[in-house]
Amino acid sequence: QEQLVQSGGGLVEPGGSLRLSCAASGFSLSRYSVAWFRQAPGQEREGISCISREDDTTHYIDSVKGRFIITRDHAKNTVYLQMNSLKPEDTAIYYCAADSIGLITLIPDLYDHWGLGTQVTVSS
Repeated sequence: QEQLVQSGGGLVEPGGSLRLSCAASGFSLSRYSVAWFRQAPGQEREGISCISREDDTTHYIDSVKGRFIITRDHAKNTVYLQMNSLKPEDTAIYYCAADSIGLITLIPDLYDHWGLGTQVTVSS
């Protein structure tokens, strides 16, 4: 089966860091654009970052720019989200998603492979 397997996440204090992993199983992630989304309680799913299939060009929304870094390890068939200087408002369930079209986009409907999500909680 073609799946995205997520790991990482957890509880951290404000200002701390976490690294999320998104590993593809059953297909080559290098041919896909990959994005990270998050959903906080009572809110809609929000796209926060993506990396292209062509040349690993990256995009970030303003609220995470300068704090979060998305990277790809082609050999490990994995995309990462390094999260630094975490804030309480970053608390959410984080999802990775893969898109075979290859556009740099944070539109959820354009992604066809989804991870199950991992909880990130930022609290003192």
